[in-house]
Amino acid sequence: MIKVNIDGCKSFVKDADYGKYLKKALDAFDVLDSEKGAGNDFLGWKTLPVDIPESLIVECEAIRDNWAAKKVDLVVVIGIGGSYLGARCALEALSHGFIRKEGVPQIVFAGSNLSEEYLAELMDLAAIRNVACVVISKSGTTTEPAVAFRIVKEYIEKTYGKAEAAERIVAVTDAARGALKTLATQEGYKTFVVPDNVGGRYSVLTPVGLLPIVLGGFDIRAMLKGAADEREALLVKSEDNAAVKYAAMRNLLYSELGKKIEVLVTFNPKFQYLGEWWKQLYGESEGKDLKGIFPASVVCTTDLHSMGQFIQEGDRVMFETTVTVENSNRELVIGSDEQNLDQLNYLAGQRVEHCNAMAQLGTKLAHIDGDVPQLEVSIERINEYNLGAIFYFFEFACGVSAYTLGVNPFNQPGVEAYKKNMFALLRKPGYEAQTEEILKRI
Repeated sequence: MIKVNIDGCKSFVKDADYGKYLKKALDAFDVLDSEKGAGNDFLGWKTLPVDIPESLIVECEAIRDNWAAKKVDLVVVIGIGGSYLGARCALEALSHGFIRKEGVPQIVFAGSNLSEEYLAELMDLAAIRNVACVVISKSGTTTEPAVAFRIVKEYIEKTYGKAEAAERIVAVTDAARGALKTLATQEGYKTFVVPDNVGGRYSVLTPVGLLPIVLGGFDIRAMLKGAADEREALLVKSEDNAAVKYAAMRNLLYSELGKKIEVLVTFNPKFQYLGEWWKQLYGESEGKDLKGIFPASVVCTTDLHSMGQFIQEGDRVMFETTVTVENSNRELVIGSDEQNLDQLNYLAGQRVEHCNAMAQLGTKLAHIDGDVPQLEVSIERINEYNLGAIFYFFEFACGVSAYTLGVNPFNQPGVEAYKKNMFALLRKPGYEAQTEEILKRI
């Protein structure tokens, strides 16, 4: 189970203040638990770990097996935001960093940007590989994934023919409406449903995340089991509830100490995309009504040689939450060298992970001395079970934290502003008036 340690904040806060925010967080827990708060029509994620049927898992595995029979060795997953970040986080965390598993396709992502070079280079790769595609979109009209899908779809149809293309494209979309659902029905694509009551950033435990993770060769039953066990633990209302503790302390640091930036820290590069997923989850959930803690992330010890100076001695507006992996899945021991020119013989016989753990502890102490409060979220090791648990933990804690802050955790009205300007500048039909107004401004 996920553990939360707030001891690295205790020298910064008063017990009475923590007690006050603990009460606020417990009240917010009640709002989330009762499902009567703002955005309560988007709470389907709460029961996903126990609601996903075995039949859905079997359907995902059938796609995997069908494409394996076709010797597909490249799967392009198209989506943006919550439609790809959870899957990418899981795949980056679980996969070998350098070697692709035999018989498992390479999973690449598109539709999260409008870079011409990125898409062109992706198509260079597709030209020398055996390709299939998973396209993820509720509407099918979001610009970035829609552009990518149009290009990838055209390539697959030209290369394999329309009939075979229908076997190589899977759509994860709305159950009944939208451009992608209409196209999938017309073309005969296999489809999976994005539930109406689950927002994109909470969707990693739906087919949005589960299908790509299965295609990557990993065990989603274990992931759902980890999430289910974490759910069971978090549904117990108490002052020791990990989500309540996390929500209480981060809101105290923000509201009483002016710590407006939370830096999610990992000392394992496999969790780089955990930071990216977490940033969307908390940024979109809390950043509204002129409120919110700005989410940032670093990967250490790498970023101690770039961002470390600012964190140690820059503007004192931040606190850190370190995700600790208690046990490594590998073992590598530092050897001895006769010349000892690098002066590392004092480490001979030590595991590399021991050095990493001491770097983490040393950093924590240095940053506390530098007026940066420290929270810690711990998992036992990186595997499917614990990834399911940490996904669910952060989702549940986000709901509690946002209600503590006094905002709706499940809407994101601000993300539409740039789109209106972009559509006007691209002269999309229906935006003519906005085009003229924008042209006057630039």
